[in-house]
Amino acid sequence: MTNTEPMISKRTEEITPFIVMDVLEKAHEMERRGIHVIHLEVGEPDFDTPACIKDAAEKALKDGYTHYTHSLGMIELREAICEHYQETYGVSIDPDQIIITSGTSPAMLILFGALLDIGDDVIVSNPHYSCYTNFIRFIQGRPVFVPVYETDGFQYRTEAIKEKTSPRTKGIIINSPSNPTGNLLSEKRMREIAELSPFIISDEIYHGLVYEGQAHSILEFTDRAFVFNGFSKLYAMTGFRLGYVIAPKPFIRPMQKLQQNFFISANAMVQKAGIAALKHAKSDVENMRDIYNQRRKYMISRLKNMGFGITVEPTGAFYVFANAKHINPNSYELAFDILKKAHVGVTPGIDFGENGEGYLRFSYANSIENIELGMNRVEGYLQSR
Repeated sequence: MTNTEPMISKRTEEITPFIVMDVLEKAHEMERRGIHVIHLEVGEPDFDTPACIKDAAEKALKDGYTHYTHSLGMIELREAICEHYQETYGVSIDPDQIIITSGTSPAMLILFGALLDIGDDVIVSNPHYSCYTNFIRFIQGRPVFVPVYETDGFQYRTEAIKEKTSPRTKGIIINSPSNPTGNLLSEKRMREIAELSPFIISDEIYHGLVYEGQAHSILEFTDRAFVFNGFSKLYAMTGFRLGYVIAPKPFIRPMQKLQQNFFISANAMVQKAGIAALKHAKSDVENMRDIYNQRRKYMISRLKNMGFGITVEPTGAFYVFANAKHINPNSYELAFDILKKAHVGVTPGIDFGENGEGYLRFSYANSIENIELGMNRVEGYLQSR
C-alpha cells in the first residue's frame, strides 16, 4: 500500500509559528471585510525609505549592477560598515570579518550553521525575539533559557547566565535595544556578559534607535563575538532585505561556504543602496528618530494611564512591552480579543517565550495620529470590560 502521508521533516514540523504574523493576517482579513484596523503589532517602520537610498538603488540598476557580487559582499559596503563601527563605537574591524547577507535572517542561519554541532547549547533570554530559537533548533542546537524580569528592565542577570552555562554552551545571545522590550543592556552588564561563554552573539539591528542612554556594541568589550546588524529598522529598508554579520576571522571561511551554497550573494543594487544609507542618510535617520521618540513618550504615557504595567520605561527600538496580567493573564486570548472588539493589532507576549506571558507588545512604528486612535480604542475596550 502506498503511504499517502506527507513526509515532512521533524525539525520543520517543530518550528513554531510567528504569532505576530497570525495577528497581522487576521487583521488583513478584517480589513478585506471593510473593518478599519490600527496596526500596533508589526515592527516595521512606517516611514518611506530616504530618497538618497532609493536614488542610489535606481542608479545602480541603470548602471548595470544586476549581477552576482563577491560572496562576502561588495568591498565598498564592507569598508563603509567598518567606518561606521569605528566612528560610532571606536572599534576596529577588518572588511574581511564581514559577510553581507539578504537581511539578518540568512546571517543567523549561516552563523549558527558554522558555530553549532548537534546538541550544542545557546543561552537565550526569556522573553526573546521569537525566531532565535527556531534557527537554533533547525541547526539541531539547543536553546537554554534564562528568565529576565520587568523589574530589571528585562536585563540579564549574569549570575543567572552562569547557572545555565555548561560545557555544551557555545554562545550567549544578547539583543540591545531589545525586541520585544525596547530596553537596553547597561554597559556594566555587557562587560560582565562579555567575560562569559566561548562566544557572545549580539543582535544590534536596533542600534541607532536609542532615545535615552547609549547603546554599546559587544565589540567594545570582546573580540569573541558575532554581531548581526542590518538596514531594515534604522533606515526604513525592510523590503530591501539587506543585513550583515561580523565574525571572528576563523569563522569567515566556513560561513562564506554556507553563503556561497545557500544564497550566493546579496543583491548588487541593494548593496549600493546600503552604501548610500551609511554615507548620506544621517539627517533622515535623525529626523525619524526624533519622531519615534515623540511617539514613544506619548504611548508610554497613555498605556500607564490605562493601568498597564511599565516598571522600567523602554528607551530603544520602537516597542513598549506592557504588563497586562491584571486584565487577562492569557496574552494570546487578550490580543485577539482586542483585535476583534477594538480593531487594534497588538502582539501577545507569549510569542516571545513563556516569561513574556501576560504582556502585550505595542509598536510605535506608526503615525502619531494612528497611535492616538489606537490608544483611544484600547482605552474604550478596557472601559467596556
